[in-house]
Amino acid sequence: MKTTGLSYNSRKALTVHIGEQAGTEIANLIQRMATEIDELRRTKVSVTRIVPSQNRAYVDEPA
Repeated sequence: MKTTGLSYNSRKALTVHIGEQAGTEIANLIQRMATEIDELRRTKVSVTRIVPSQNRAYVDEPA
């Protein structure tokens, strides 16, 4: 399983430069965001049009 988030050295650099509490908070936020991004990528579905529409009521998002 792939690990997401920051390495030990990155966490340590954050805590040294901006303080332990703020560094830990930012590192945890990055970890949660990385996990959510992986979940979104894993559950993403593609929409395929079956019949071309004359009136485009919506715009496809880029893949």
